[in-house]
Formats: sequence, structure tokens, C-alpha cells
Amino acid sequence: MRHLLLAALAATSSLPASAADPQVEAMAATVDAKVLAWRRDLHQHPELGNREVRTARQVAEHLRVLGFDDIRTGVATTGVTAVLRGGKPGPRIALRADMDALPVTERSGLSFASKATATFRGEAVGVMHACGHDAHTAILMGVAEALAKARADLPGEILFVFQPAEEGPPDGEAGGASEMLRQGLFAGFKPQAIFGLHVFSTLNAGQVGWRSGPAMAASDRFNIVVQGRQTHGSRPWGGIDPIVAAADMIGTAQTIVSRRQNISRLPVVVSFGAIKGGIRYNIIPDSVELIGTIRTFDDGMRDAVFADLANVAEKVAAAHGATVVAKIPDKPGNPVTYNDPALTERVVPSLRRAVGEANVVAMDLNMGAEDFSFYAREVPGFFFFVGATPRGQDALRAPSNHSPAFFLDEDALKVGTRAMLQLVLDHQRGTGA
Repeated sequence: MRHLLLAALAATSSLPASAADPQVEAMAATVDAKVLAWRRDLHQHPELGNREVRTARQVAEHLRVLGFDDIRTGVATTGVTAVLRGGKPGPRIALRADMDALPVTERSGLSFASKATATFRGEAVGVMHACGHDAHTAILMGVAEALAKARADLPGEILFVFQPAEEGPPDGEAGGASEMLRQGLFAGFKPQAIFGLHVFSTLNAGQVGWRSGPAMAASDRFNIVVQGRQTHGSRPWGGIDPIVAAADMIGTAQTIVSRRQNISRLPVVVSFGAIKGGIRYNIIPDSVELIGTIRTFDDGMRDAVFADLANVAEKVAAAHGATVVAKIPDKPGNPVTYNDPALTERVVPSLRRAVGEANVVAMDLNMGAEDFSFYAREVPGFFFFVGATPRGQDALRAPSNHSPAFFLDEDALKVGTRAMLQLVLDHQRGTGA
């Protein structure tokens, strides 16, 4: 498998990504090699949310060398922001990339695979850019350099946002987009629009995906602690078994979506991501912790799922003689990622110019979530997707984002760089749709 992946890498990294606009192609070509090198370096040195110290240092130094203004570091712990002022009057916009990795042990077989480790929720874990944020950061660094070289002819001003902790900050810490806004991201520079991109496994390299209106789901995290009474495994009647109660709870919770929500209207997801309880084969423990996620597109449906899950937790636990402490939601989640329809209509033609109309795909609702959504509640936003799976491979069967085998066809770097440059230049010059 490792040899196959390395061969795929060698074959796909040289694939051309042509832009209809010769200026965009020329601008992107000057940074392609750097973007590739940055991505591989970042991939080999991933950092968890609010710990992106090395990444932030590289980004900030790059922006200093380019002569950007108003460079700020340490925003929302490790975030970096800076402003590029063009030589001509024009709109104010913002461009955002996320920098954090995931607690995932890499199984990609790449020569530059991550060997990094860290501690997450008290456990030793591998760390991997399993969602592609290394690509996002490298692409935006390349876009920054290409636009800086053309600043004399560039209309308007651009705020570059390199954000930590998109996947969520460590427990007990604040972070991510909401924290950047709370710390005044837009206080001194209020953009008229904000743009972002995400590499995505369900699209092939060369493709770009978009959706107007709601694009990605709201996400909420829940935490349920089932409290029983510890006893010897040979005498279950001597205690209260929280493991059996938790198992019953997980099964019953599946009916919240299948029997309680009208999923013909909008989709809903309730998923359990971790079960923690017990330490020895012959001891029934005192408690079991369940954590998971809820995904919705409608506030009313969201509230109903919260109420139903709390009811299931309480009533099922009671049926087993156990009790629960349930936090539903556990903390404020991400709202729906919403692409402003008017802005979307204006900029999608730029994507078509950049990669060709046949390669621009209108996408279905995506149950994934993004804290880019917080920015798009403050100003009109547009968030699009860049294909990551090699051409010729079934993208729907490829290892997904967040998988230890997630594989990025590096042609996505070229496509993302060109798509963002085309979008920005068209928007700033007023040459969109």
C-alpha cells in the first residue's frame, strides 16, 4: 500500500492545473513550488488546536518578509492576521485558512508522513493533518505572496486570517473563529466579504465544489456521564452496571433520528464518538462517559434533538437504576455554514474561469461543520471545496477527511491557489458575474 501511495503522489503532484486567465496562471506559477514545500513541511510537523506555535511563527515571518501591514500574532492564542493594502481603491475583503491538526495517528505511507505525538484529553496520541489544514495554510501563504507581488495594481485591502483551533480548542480553553471575533478580529478592519476553502476527499483533484445558502451543518457536542455503582464482575446484582445502561442508551438514541425527526425535510445526525468506562475485565465500574456530536440545519430541529437526547439519557438510565449527568450541548457549537446567495452568484463564475466549467460542481448539503460559519454571520461569506482524491479514483470510496489514511493529491494545491487568486482578483476588480 505504501508503494502504491508514493507512486500516486509522484504521478499526481505534477498534474497541470490550468487557469483560463493567463495572469492568474502566471501569478500562481511563481509560488507553486513554495506552496508544495510549505505543505509538506507543515504536514510533517502538525500541531493541535491552540498549540500551532511553529506553524504560526512560519506564517508570521512569511508575512513580514512580504511587507504586510498590521501583522498581529497570538490572536486567540496562536492566530496570525495581517493586511495587504493594494495600490488602487477597492473593496475590503478577508481570506481565511485554518492551521490546526487532529489527534490521529497517520497511516498514509507518505515519505513526509507525520510522526508527531501529543497529549489529548489525557491520552498520548499521534498528530496528523488528517483534514487538510496544512494545504489550506500553504495555499493562503502562496496567495499572499502572489498578491503581494501585484500589490501596485491590486484594488482594495485584504485581511489575511490564519486561524487556530478550527477543530475545537482543548477542553477548558477558548479558541477558533468565535474567539478571534471576540478578541476584535473585525474591530479595526470590517471586510465587505470573507472567503475560505477546504480540500475535500469526496471530490477528485481538479474539481471545485460550491453551494449557495446553507452549505455545512451546525455542529454541537454532547457529554453524558452514566453513574452506576461499582461491583465485582461476578456479582452484577451487587451494583448498578453503567456499561449496560450506556449501551441501551446508545441504541435507543438512534431512534431520535429514525423515528423523531422529519428527515425528509432536512438531514439530522446524532453520533457517539467515544465511550470511556472501566479499567479491568472483572470490575463493573462506577461510571461511563459518552461523548458525541449532533448535526442539524434548522434551529427548531436542533432544539428538539437536544430535548430528545436528554430525555433518552435520563429515562434509560432510570430504567437501569442508574443516574446521569448530561450536558447537551456540552458547549456552544458551530452554526450552519451559510454562503451568501448574492455573493455566491457573483463569485462562482470566477471558479469556472479558474478550473473550467466542467470541473465546478454544485454540491449537496454537507453534514460536516466549519467554524468559518462564525465569520459568515458577521459579513457575507463564501466557502468552497477543492477536490483532494486522485483522478481516476472513486472519491466517494476514498479515505475521508479525519481518516488516518486521508490522502491529498497535491494537484489540489495548484487548483486551490488558482481558484482563490481568480476569485479575489475578479471580486476586487468588479469583474465577476
